Amino acid sequence: MTSSFGWLHRGTHEIFPSGDATNGDENLEQRILESDRPLRIKMGIDPTGSDIHLGHSIPVRKMRSFQDAGHTAVLIIGDFTARIGDPTGKSEVRKQLTEEQVKLNAQTYLEQVRRILDFDTPGRLEIRYNSEWLAGMDLTKILELLGTMTVGQMIAKEGFSDRYDKGNPIFLHEFLYPLMQGYDSVAVESDVELGGTDQKFNIAVGRDLQRHFGMRPQFGLLMPILIGTDGSQKMSKSLGNYVGLNEDALTMYSKLEKTPDTLLENYITLLTQLDYPQLSPNPRDQQKILALDVVSQYHGMAAAQQAQADAANLIGGSTEADSVPEFSVSTIEFPAKIFFVTSASGLCKTSSDARRQIQGGGVKLNGERVADPNFIFETSSDLIGQVLQFGKNKFVRFVP
Repeated sequence: MTSSFGWLHRGTHEIFPSGDATNGDENLEQRILESDRPLRIKMGIDPTGSDIHLGHSIPVRKMRSFQDAGHTAVLIIGDFTARIGDPTGKSEVRKQLTEEQVKLNAQTYLEQVRRILDFDTPGRLEIRYNSEWLAGMDLTKILELLGTMTVGQMIAKEGFSDRYDKGNPIFLHEFLYPLMQGYDSVAVESDVELGGTDQKFNIAVGRDLQRHFGMRPQFGLLMPILIGTDGSQKMSKSLGNYVGLNEDALTMYSKLEKTPDTLLENYITLLTQLDYPQLSPNPRDQQKILALDVVSQYHGMAAAQQAQADAANLIGGSTEADSVPEFSVSTIEFPAKIFFVTSASGLCKTSSDARRQIQGGGVKLNGERVADPNFIFETSSDLIGQVLQFGKNKFVRFVP
C-alpha cells in the first residue's frame, strides 16, 4: 500500500483513535503500512431522499482516495436503517419510509456516486445492503446488541438529550439506529469508517460492537460538514443552499460562481484537488476556478467551459447560452400567466413561490426583470426561444 499520506489528511477533520502513544492506540498510517491486505473502508448511505449534494460528496471523495491508494471501498446502502432514519441532530422523530421509497432512492444514489467512485476496477468496490444481516436478525441478537449500551449513553447522544430535556417524545426504535449502524461494521468487517463530524457517536458504537464480537476495532475518519452556499448553515436541500450532483452544468456553475469569499478556501480544499495557496488571491478568480473544476468533475470539461461562457452571456442579458436546460411549452395550456409558467417549468415549487419572487424582482425574461406576476402569454409562440431566470442560479429555455 502507499506510504504517502497527503491524500489521507487533506480536508480530514479528525481520525480516531488518535494514535497517541500514551494510550497505546494504533495509528491509522501504521495499520495501512503494516497490513498485508487492502483495508476495508466502510461508508453507509441511508437513501432517505433522492438527491445527493456536494456536502454528501465529501466522504465519498475520501472513499475514492482510499480506492486509488489500493484499498476496498465497502458502500453500504442502508435499505433497512433508512426505514427508521438517523435521529442524529433531529428535534423530532423522523418519518418512516416505505420499502418502495427506499428502493427508488437507493437506485438514484448509486447512479450519482458512480460519478465519484471507481465502479470498474476489480476488488475496489463492494456494494452491500444492510437488510442482508438486519432484516433477519432474531430477538436474541437484538437483545445482545441492546445489552452493549446503557440508556444514559444513548440519551447523551446528540439530539436525544435536547429532546429529553424539552419533553419531546423519543421512541424506542430510535435507540436501535446507532446499534444497527454499528453492527454494519461487524457484518462487513470494517477497518475504517467514513462519515461527517455528526457521525462520531454512531462510528464509535461500531468500534464498541466490533470489540464485543472479538474483532479488531475500526478507525473513524470524520469529514467536515459543508456550509451551504448562503454561508450561514450546513448545506441542505430543505434550506435551499445546496448544489446537487444531479443539477445541470449551468445551474451548478452559477451557484458555485457565487460562493461567499469566506468559504472559498474550504470549498476548494474539500471539493477539489486544487492547491489553494497556489491560486490567484483574487476571490473572483477563485470563484470561477472552483466552479469550473467542480462542474468538470460531474459533467466533463467541455460542458463546464460551456456553462462558464453561458453564465457570462446570461448575466449580460444574452439568450445565446447552449447549456440552459430546456422545457417544452407543450405541457402548458395557453393563455398562461407568467407566475404559472414559472412554477410549471420547475423553477420553483408553487405558484405562490413564483408570485413572491416576481414581486421581489427576482425573475427575469431574457435578462429583463419581470414586474407583473399576472403578465399573460397568449400563445406558445410567445414563449418559444425565451430564457426565464428564477433567482440568481436557475434558468430554463422554452422549446416547442
